[in-house]
Amino acid sequence: MRFSVRRLAPGELDHELIWLSASILSLGFAGVWLTIGLPWPRCVFHELTRLPCVTCGMTRCGIQFFHGHFLAALQWNPLVFAILCGVIAFDAYALATVIGRTARLRINVSTQRAKTFLRVSVICALVLNWAYLLLHWRNF
Repeated sequence: MRFSVRRLAPGELDHELIWLSASILSLGFAGVWLTIGLPWPRCVFHELTRLPCVTCGMTRCGIQFFHGHFLAALQWNPLVFAILCGVIAFDAYALATVIGRTARLRINVSTQRAKTFLRVSVICALVLNWAYLLLHWRNF
């Protein structure tokens, strides 16, 4: 895995602008959805098994997070809490780089070993999160 900081080349995709826009639009869509009282998403896995799925508590975690109740958000779904923290950090970085037109951080995952490490890390995070949710399934 290699990190580099460089300016955008002419015609290169501006990932910071794209993902910042997607993040803000998603937050706005979710806010409008919940504000006008549309039904919460239903989990088919939870309905059939009465057990939490890997993402159970995601909506409640997001609501608690954006109300500033960080401990409650962490308790609902630790993985989603970590992802939300990462998205906030990325959005701050993306906003600063887009407004300042500064150099961008790029990560190059070129070796098979690094790709395998990333895949295994993601799978482990999902499994650990699901284990946490299964241990606290009565909350759902």
